[in-house]
Amino acid sequence: MITITEKAKSKIDHLMQESQMDTDYFLRVSVKGGGCSGLSYALDFDNEEKKDDQFFEDKGVRIALDMKSFLYLAGTELDFTDGINGKGFAFNNPNATRSCGCGESFSV
Repeated sequence: MITITEKAKSKIDHLMQESQMDTDYFLRVSVKGGGCSGLSYALDFDNEEKKDDQFFEDKGVRIALDMKSFLYLAGTELDFTDGINGKGFAFNNPNATRSCGCGESFSV
């Protein structure tokens, strides 16, 4: 399961409203090869379910992960930060054994 903080929910809602997405859209969270630590996080909005998608809902936000990404991201909390170290979504991933300084990639 993936959870989201109130700040992340607020930003997701804002982005969806700004893009005028209807209620068929959900947040797709995935892991891709690459980045300085080996794996990188990806976020996107989608409205097409795929065969191996795993769905979760937290704070009214529907979240989809493919099965491979689910294995790397189970238990992760998605946050949004706008502090002096940068602005953007942050992944608090208990499965990551190492993360890069920017927080955009990790290894297990």
